[in-house]
Amino acid sequence: MADIFERLLKHYGPIGQHRERAHGYFTFPKLEGDINGKMKFRGKEMIVWSLNNYLGLANHPEVRKTDAEAAAKFGLALPMGARMMSGNSNYHEQLEAELAAFEQKEDAILLNYGYQGMVSLIDVLCGRHDVIVYDAESHACIIDGLRLHPGHRYVYKHNEIDDLEKQLQRATALIEKQNTGGILVITEGVFGMAGDQGKLKEIAAFKDKYEFRLLVDDAHGFGTLGKTGAGAGEEQGCQDRIDLYFSTFAKSMASIGAFIAGDKNIINYIRYNIRSQIFAKSLPMPLVIGNLKRLDLLRTQPQLKAKLWENALKLQNGLKQRGFDIGKTDSVVTPIYMKGGVEEATAMVMDLRENYHIFCSIVVYPVIPKGHIIYRLIPTAAHSDDDIQKTLEAFSATKKKLDAGEYKVEAIPDMAEVTGKRFDYLTDKPRNK
Repeated sequence: MADIFERLLKHYGPIGQHRERAHGYFTFPKLEGDINGKMKFRGKEMIVWSLNNYLGLANHPEVRKTDAEAAAKFGLALPMGARMMSGNSNYHEQLEAELAAFEQKEDAILLNYGYQGMVSLIDVLCGRHDVIVYDAESHACIIDGLRLHPGHRYVYKHNEIDDLEKQLQRATALIEKQNTGGILVITEGVFGMAGDQGKLKEIAAFKDKYEFRLLVDDAHGFGTLGKTGAGAGEEQGCQDRIDLYFSTFAKSMASIGAFIAGDKNIINYIRYNIRSQIFAKSLPMPLVIGNLKRLDLLRTQPQLKAKLWENALKLQNGLKQRGFDIGKTDSVVTPIYMKGGVEEATAMVMDLRENYHIFCSIVVYPVIPKGHIIYRLIPTAAHSDDDIQKTLEAFSATKKKLDAGEYKVEAIPDMAEVTGKRFDYLTDKPRNK
């Protein structure tokens, strides 16, 4: 019999195998200071493009004041217990009602977290006779929810409507053969890596031809798209055809928690059956009251979304003018596609951070195919024109080095060469060489 731990520790995984050199720099970095367009990383001020603080609410003075007052008045414990048993309050119900109205739905339910909320939502909606049809580039929380689904699931090529129809035909045929079950289609309002919107209007139009329910994860669209900020459904004019609208507070609201909005009857069913909420402590009062304030600012200060888009378009247009490939994004999410290996990518990241003071997220193999590099820049309302200009100049300079082969190295660089110190990857404390 094999020891589980022994088997696991023989290989830490494609990312974990580099932990001793990468921890604290490429993985699990520590950003310090007030959440803003600039923060400190290892003692140096950086222009940060890795935070989903889209509307700049994380340090908005009214938000900070509300958070502080709510924490002082209620503490972090209240309410105690799960919502169903002893953890409900008028504030929780008020936030649900306001979210429902904002999303033009009859009702809404609060969730403690977006990730586990989506996993649990799929579980509560679908049984073994139901079929799920989903986009190939769905977020990990959707994929993990699908892994728990005991029934069939069909994937369609990313945003390819013709392939979606083929999968709907397969799903319909299976349901008719079983003579039981239903179909749930899952997609995203905005795909967080590439930045392209899900084709919600085209997907919803299939409801005239096929029988299914539509669930949309709009984590990146909520607060950033639509006339009022209600998201991708509002942007595309099909919010009324989305059966369940899901989003998180972790992005535009710069907070913790999530919600599902839809018809009152189905929301009530979810409320009484979603295990991740029935068996979990209620959201603390300061978070609920803080989220009420954030939602109020989202509704009443459209200049925040306007500033976000002003910055996003300056960044995106500037990149395109300099010859960068930013794909098909039609949201504020800004990917930059490049060619290169993992070693070149890590060297380029170090150059951007150490010499240009630019901090941004990077995606390489095994998340994407070998030979490709994707930088993902997240513009916010908190960034300045100077931040954007310096970033454009830095990417132009480092891209020139990448193309010239200056970043080719044999292995991931030893962080001691960068910092002059060796760090223990668990404690982040200096250790002897």
